[in-house]
Amino acid sequence: MKSRLMAVAAIGAAALAAVAGCGSSSGSSSASSNGKVTLTFFGADYGTGPSNSTTKYWDAIATAFHQAHPNITVNVQTVNWTDFPTKSATLIQNKQYPDIMEGNPAPPYAQSGLIYPVSDVLSPSVASNLIPKFLKDGQYQGVNYGIPFTTSTRAMYYNKKMFAAAGISAPPKTWAELQADAAKIKAKGDIGYGMPLGSEEAQAELLLWFLGNGGGYLSSGGKYDINSPQNIATLNFMKQMAASGDTQPNPGGTDRKTVWAQFAQGKIGMVLGSPAVIPIIQQAGVLKASDYGTADVPGKTGPLSDTLGVHDDIVAFKAGGISHQAAIKQFLDFVYQDKWQLQFDNEYDLLPATQSAATTMAKDATFSAFLGNITNSINYPSLANWTSVENMIKTQVGQAITGNPAQVLGAIQQTASSGS
Repeated sequence: MKSRLMAVAAIGAAALAAVAGCGSSSGSSSASSNGKVTLTFFGADYGTGPSNSTTKYWDAIATAFHQAHPNITVNVQTVNWTDFPTKSATLIQNKQYPDIMEGNPAPPYAQSGLIYPVSDVLSPSVASNLIPKFLKDGQYQGVNYGIPFTTSTRAMYYNKKMFAAAGISAPPKTWAELQADAAKIKAKGDIGYGMPLGSEEAQAELLLWFLGNGGGYLSSGGKYDINSPQNIATLNFMKQMAASGDTQPNPGGTDRKTVWAQFAQGKIGMVLGSPAVIPIIQQAGVLKASDYGTADVPGKTGPLSDTLGVHDDIVAFKAGGISHQAAIKQFLDFVYQDKWQLQFDNEYDLLPATQSAATTMAKDATFSAFLGNITNSINYPSLANWTSVENMIKTQVGQAITGNPAQVLGAIQQTASSGS
C-alpha cells in the first residue's frame, strides 16, 4: 500500500490538472456566499480496474453524505496506488492541496504545518473507536495527525498441493526449513519461494525478513538502524537463497504483484502476503480454498511473534480555512461508520481501522488470523523523512541481491540518518 517519490513531470502535471479541475488548490476551493462548501478528496485506488475502482466507493459515500448534508459537496479523485505517491508529491510541491487525502503517512505534512490534528477534524467518539496501535503511528511530536483508514497484516501463504508433491508435511518455521522446502519444490519444477524486492513494495518484504533476525528499520531508541549487523546478515542470507535458485529469477527486479499472481496461478510454493492475496487467488481460478493455507512468517530460529502491520492514513489539509474544517469533520465522522469501513474491506480484502468494524470482521475465519496479528504488529517508522527513506529502500535494496548488502544498506542508512 504506500509511498514512493519520484519526479515524473508529465504524470504530475496531469494529476495537478485533474485535482485543480475539482477545485482542490489552496485558495481555489472555498465556501460560497450561500454557505455551501465544496471539499476535494484525493486518494489511492486499490482496485484492479474500472469495475472495482475505489473512486466508485468514495463517490457512493459522497453521494450519501450530500443527501444528509446538502450544503456540502465532496469531489472525488483517486489514482492507482502504485502511482499515488508520485502524483500526491507533485500536488504538495505545487501547493495544490486537497482538503482530504488518503494514502500517505501524516508526519511529513505535520512537520510542515500543513494538516490538522485528528482532534480538529474527528469527533471524540469516532476517534476513540480507531485501533490505538495504528492511530499512534500517525503522531508527530506526540500529537495525532494521521487517521488510519485501511490496514493489513502479513502471513505466509503456502501451496498445499506443492507441499504434498514435494513430501513436505507442514509449513516452515525457520529460515533453514524455508530454504530446504523451497529446494524440494524447485526439484519438482516449480518456484520454491517468491521474494519480491522490486520497487513496488520491497520495504515490506525486507522488514519481515529483518524482523526474523531481531532486526528492523529502527533501533530500540527509535533511531534508524538499517545497516545493523543483524540486517546485513539477513540480506546476505536472502542473497544466498536467490543465488541457490530457491527463489524466482531476479528477485531484485520482481514486484509483489508478480509473485502474488504467480502464487495464485499455482507456480510458486510460498509467498508472504496480506489478505489482498485472496481475491487474486479467486480471480485466477486455479487454486481452491483447500489448495492453500496461511501460517506464521518464518524467522531465523522460529516463527515471528511480531509481524508487519501496514496502514494507509487520511490527513486533512488546512488550506481551505475554517468553513472547510467544519465540513471536513462532518464528512470524516460520516466516513468512519462501520458500514463504510466493512464495505471497503470486503471489496478489497483489507482490514478495518476501527475497533467495532474489526470485531465484526473477525467473525469471518478468512480474516480472523490476520486481525489477530494486529496486537503484535510492527509498523513502518513514523519519522518525518520515512517517505523518502522508504522510496530509497524500494529503488535500491534489490541491487543487494547481486551486489554488496552491507554497501547498499549503508548507503540507505546514511541518507536516513542525515534527514531524521
